[in-house]
Amino acid sequence: MPDPTETPAVDTTSGAARRSRAIAPLPDQLISQIAAGEVVERPASVVKELLENALDAGATNLRITLDEGGVKRIVIADDGCGIAPAELPLALLRHATSKIRSLAELEAVATLGFRGEALASIASVAEMFITSRTSECAHATRIDAQTGALAPAAGTVGTTMEVRELYFNTPARRKFLKSEQTELGHCLDVIRRVALARPDVAISVLHNGKAVEHWNTSDPRTRVAKILGEVFDTAHLPLDERAGPLAVYGCAGLPTASRGRADQQYFFVNGRFVRDKLLTHAVRAAYEDVLHGNRYPSYVLFLDLPPEAVDVNVHPSKIEVRFRDSRSIHQFVFHAVQRALARNAGASPETTAGGHAAQLQPIASTGAASFSAKPLAGAGIFGGDRAKSESGTSGTSWLRQSRMTQGTLPVAQPLALYDALFGRKDAPAAPPAWATDSAPSAALHDHAADAQPLGFALGQVHGIYVLAQNAQGLVIVDMHAAHERILYEQFKNALADRAIAVQPLLIPVSMTAEPVEIGVVEEERATLDALGFDLAVLSPTSIAIRAVPALLKDADLQSLARAVLADLQAYGGSRVLTERQHELLGTLACHHAVRANRRLTLDEMNALLRQMETTERADQCNHGRPTWYQLTLGDLDRLFMRGQ
Repeated sequence: MPDPTETPAVDTTSGAARRSRAIAPLPDQLISQIAAGEVVERPASVVKELLENALDAGATNLRITLDEGGVKRIVIADDGCGIAPAELPLALLRHATSKIRSLAELEAVATLGFRGEALASIASVAEMFITSRTSECAHATRIDAQTGALAPAAGTVGTTMEVRELYFNTPARRKFLKSEQTELGHCLDVIRRVALARPDVAISVLHNGKAVEHWNTSDPRTRVAKILGEVFDTAHLPLDERAGPLAVYGCAGLPTASRGRADQQYFFVNGRFVRDKLLTHAVRAAYEDVLHGNRYPSYVLFLDLPPEAVDVNVHPSKIEVRFRDSRSIHQFVFHAVQRALARNAGASPETTAGGHAAQLQPIASTGAASFSAKPLAGAGIFGGDRAKSESGTSGTSWLRQSRMTQGTLPVAQPLALYDALFGRKDAPAAPPAWATDSAPSAALHDHAADAQPLGFALGQVHGIYVLAQNAQGLVIVDMHAAHERILYEQFKNALADRAIAVQPLLIPVSMTAEPVEIGVVEEERATLDALGFDLAVLSPTSIAIRAVPALLKDADLQSLARAVLADLQAYGGSRVLTERQHELLGTLACHHAVRANRRLTLDEMNALLRQMETTERADQCNHGRPTWYQLTLGDLDRLFMRGQ
């Protein structure tokens, strides 16, 4: 019989292992190393934390030195306010910070850093030295994070952070690091984000003793162009909208300048770079019917809102945020980007010469984007003289002029068909299919072309393309794609002008549901009603679908309901129904747009051009393909080697 006083041995063969050791507090060093697992993922994490501290200290010049991708050595020197000698030991303690003092300050924090654990975490997994000097001190002071020893040092006002041999004391973590070039790439990504957010700060980067990047203090547009490249600089739209305390501004890339991967998408909330699925979804939804295939838009966008309206204390890396009113933020960003794209009726796709020299210049505007170099309080960089955000005052005065001279597009018959399909009984009688007075006489072509951005028709090529002459040169229009966009926008407007028709189901459709879905049905009943859905909770595990939007009555109702509930739970609103309806309208527009090999008269071609000039998003069809291209006289001269 076993002695009851003996400590039971650990049963290593059993699935239920017995406790073999008493509960004890962890050593401070181990606590910091555990915290470092969340804060210090790789050298880029160290660079991010140190840069944020430098910016919070008011730095205007940053010099970043990396060796072996940052694994061997990271040095960040700034000209900020510095750290007093007596505070240097405190800076290395866990949860010691100058940024906040109370819960109220935490909930309204406006600085990039605030948790007070970055330096302690870095020091626990690397050799770290801090050299700092304030304006009141006669010389700088250096502290060794491993020993805590203080010593006088040479140095100007500011702080120099030096981190050596990352993960030297945790070799298992070091094995997970990638190649030198990969780690350098991640570090440069972090630095570029900082450079985009703060064009008022000069930044230089050296790697293994060689200069890699250098950005002088500049205006926002120059900084964006230098980082994202010339293609983005010549193919983006300005975006600037306000709604009470909310402001979203920056630049969104033209759909024709989309990319095969999402590597040029930068979103900043109160100056902090974030990866937020709600914001990403809002922007993607705004581009939904102007992008071709699996393409991704490029953008640099800034959202300013009261600090208390966003929770930045979600994750130790501070790259995730949570909004107090996610639905309002989603809708605000979505509509702001959507309006910017809708106002893009005069921006030309890139020419066949590979540039954007053929981009039409609005009469009363200075170009696609005119940013001010004056930063907003906090993090705004595209502030200053803000452009008007109203759609009618976007600076494209030629667009307003062309509305008075537009011809009649051949859309009366498809609109009548739409009314018949969707139940409108009082459809007006169809006017003549094509305008007969939209084209001026040939003698007036050259003069009138100056006033019409797409010019006037010259003829057709194989019944597919319309050739037109404008003030810049030659315009080539894909008539089917252009007409498809015009019909699609008219269908969307017609749908938006009437209430959603609801189709009650004779026999309700029941479906199994997760507890989260049950909760959304109960909490978002008013929103579901507004979307045309009538859902009822039958039991803790099932839902009945009793009515759906009439346009989507033939869809897979269970999948549709799940998608709507998932959208409501994730984003506080649902774009699923709108996207499905737009898919249906897009198909309808495609089937009723003018087909290839249809011979058009000059009057019909000019009517198409005039309607394109007054249609939102007329540069792409609803599949994202371009509808027209511009060849300037310079492009034509190069093709025929004139002047060479």
